[in-house]
Amino acid sequence: MGSMTEDGGRLFFRSESFAVKRGERRRGSDRIVQEPAQTVPVHTACDVLVVGGGPAGTAAAVAAARLGADVVLLERYNHLGGLSTGGLVIWIDRMSDWSGRHVIRGFAEELLSRLTPDKIAGPPKADWGSGDPAKVAYWSLRSAAYNNTVTHSPTLDPEWLKAESLAMALEAGVHLIFHAWGASPIVEDGQVAGCIFESKEGRRAVLAKVTIDATGDGDLYARAGAGFVSDVDVRDIHGCMNTAWLFGGVDMDAFLKFRAETPSQFSDFMARGRERLGSFERPVVSWRQDIAVFMGPRLAGYSALKVEDLSEVEIRSRKLMLAHFDFYREHAPGFGDAFIMLSAPQIGVRHGRRLDAAGRLTREMWDGRVAADEIGVSPSLAPKFANISVPYGAIVPRDVGGLLAPGRHLACDATSHSFMREIPQCWLTGHAAGVAAALAADRGCAVADVPIGELRMKLSAQGAYLNPLNAMAID
Repeated sequence: MGSMTEDGGRLFFRSESFAVKRGERRRGSDRIVQEPAQTVPVHTACDVLVVGGGPAGTAAAVAAARLGADVVLLERYNHLGGLSTGGLVIWIDRMSDWSGRHVIRGFAEELLSRLTPDKIAGPPKADWGSGDPAKVAYWSLRSAAYNNTVTHSPTLDPEWLKAESLAMALEAGVHLIFHAWGASPIVEDGQVAGCIFESKEGRRAVLAKVTIDATGDGDLYARAGAGFVSDVDVRDIHGCMNTAWLFGGVDMDAFLKFRAETPSQFSDFMARGRERLGSFERPVVSWRQDIAVFMGPRLAGYSALKVEDLSEVEIRSRKLMLAHFDFYREHAPGFGDAFIMLSAPQIGVRHGRRLDAAGRLTREMWDGRVAADEIGVSPSLAPKFANISVPYGAIVPRDVGGLLAPGRHLACDATSHSFMREIPQCWLTGHAAGVAAALAADRGCAVADVPIGELRMKLSAQGAYLNPLNAMAID
């Protein structure tokens, strides 16, 4: 899915991205209109409100509800899973470390365990961490081997991930409200007390003891007054966006054989694709050999926080899908009978905002230290780095209370964001946020004051992997 290089003492995760000439869209206006004040009806009240039903939000809602909290989950689409389902990010990045140890567990492990073998594909557990050349060669072509190591990086059926995510939420007792856009936090004396949402019923409010911003772009915490940063390195992919798609009726074994056994012909094929289309992408394997996933081309220079940019990326991505379809059917082995199966209903955003918090995860923390407030463990980007201890402070806003911010918009530097934005890490931080929110709501304490020992105990009881806090722990 990309290459990793050192640059200026920092590690950048790179993959091909495409700078394009911006389209001429409508210019902004300096005019304003006055919106009359209105009284907003309270739709409901709860212990924990989760805004956003992506990986982090779903994990948070289930974890909190399992501890007895009354949980409401607002989701703007008609399904759960976010980019892992509606965004067709069906390749799940590494959940095992370089030794093969399964470190992203808890909610993530349970959810994937509900998928039967016909709905998920990837290396068997016995091969995680293997450096056997034949296994590495095979799984490298299938997005599950990196740095000469086989990893736990499955691909899965997005419809069944939607179904199992929904089932877990309902089984836990989460109250789901679909087709509802979390529009504005309710802030009282520096404390978030819920959220106003927009729907077919107009503006309504949900009051909550603790609110979880799982929007992915920090929409709630930004509007509540929390500090954030939005820098990305122009040389890596993390500021890029695109809409993914699936082609059905393909023979991925034939295509992978072409790629592996005739590398010069494959390079020529890719060069001709770039020459014709400009922005050109190769497919990724899915959970079935007759379905190909295109997770690009990744378009650079756009902002996930600007509606005109989001619109232009959608238009360009869908035009590129049609161009890829024609080119692949004409030139790619295994694609002669391909058909367009699905374009993602959700745009693929990698980065919008990152929280400014005292517990920010930084590149300096890749040295094997164990955070004193650790809530989970992430695999590192390369075998030369130790596993990453994820601190609770990275999801606790510095400037506002009553709010937690798990998911890709957590507090970290741009380099650490390269892996902390991925689906498994969103499950990890969402799981922790749900447990912390339930504890804060039950105790009536600030989210920043949740007892770390009790938080870790509850996370462990729900299957999360944690390092023991020992002499390596830091304040």
